[in-house]
Amino acid sequence: MTVATQLEILDLRHFSARQLRPLLETESRLWEQRLRWNYQSSTELLLQYLDSRILPGFVALDRGKISGYTFCVYEGHKAVVGDAYALSGDPEQSMQVIETLLHRLLELLLNSPNIGRIESQLLLYDAGSIDRSFLDAGFEPHPRLFMEYDLPGPATSLPQSPLSGDVELIPWSSLYYQVAAELIHAAYIGHIDARINDQYCSLHGSLRFLHNIVRFPGCGVFEAEQSWLLRDRATSRIVGMVLCSRVAPDVAHITQLCVAPSHRGKGLGQALLGHVTHSLARSGTAAITLTVTEANRPAVALYEDAGFRIRHRFDAMVLERESTWYGE
Repeated sequence: MTVATQLEILDLRHFSARQLRPLLETESRLWEQRLRWNYQSSTELLLQYLDSRILPGFVALDRGKISGYTFCVYEGHKAVVGDAYALSGDPEQSMQVIETLLHRLLELLLNSPNIGRIESQLLLYDAGSIDRSFLDAGFEPHPRLFMEYDLPGPATSLPQSPLSGDVELIPWSSLYYQVAAELIHAAYIGHIDARINDQYCSLHGSLRFLHNIVRFPGCGVFEAEQSWLLRDRATSRIVGMVLCSRVAPDVAHITQLCVAPSHRGKGLGQALLGHVTHSLARSGTAAITLTVTEANRPAVALYEDAGFRIRHRFDAMVLERESTWYGE
């Protein structure tokens, strides 16, 4: 890789938010162009972390000028690749800088004896475009789809699927935090998405996943008024859920849609999707986006039938190492 000889790769913690802000603001504009996502709130949060000098990662210097960065976060014995971005000359050279940074970051993680699992979902990049370092290290790729639906104006009537009489739709409330996490955990047992994100594999992890959606702007700003639960009338159990966030003034993002295994096959996912689509259209929202694993064919079909189209295809990457690597 010829570009590597022109670069210095230095520890991210040697750099301040002020030094990295121009690069991050350029990346934020790319999020808006590529994914219709106003990434400014996430950028500001990341800049706060950068000034605390606690994030593991690297910065690329090209002849003394910052040209790229990457970082990860630790969650116990797991590391999550948080981001990788570069702006250096032409697009091909920028991609080479990103590959160099990712190679160094993965090298760091692979030589960390306490890290047993590494996950990555870098939404900005087309599937296959930055996979070399991951595949060389033994990661398992899972292609995912970024889908969108351009809503009609608020005066247009959208079809809605009726709910069966044994369930009722109720608005999201923080009172349902625990039972919502229990539903997420139950819904993803044995599911391919639990191989991609191990938070689904435990109740504790599902609570953390839910907390991240509701409290932090990584998936947009949570919108309680556009998030709904399905409650079984006979048992009062929560059996379905759709959660939404705001990623731009006129764009919503579905962060979670799931139905309890005991209530599948009744059209509840379709009904939840129809309801939230109708509600967002009435509010004047111009578009809805979501992500879904390509191999999850029933979900992809559900969204396509509802009018969603594929805007972008990206990779989720997972490496699960033997427990002996991290002392368990």
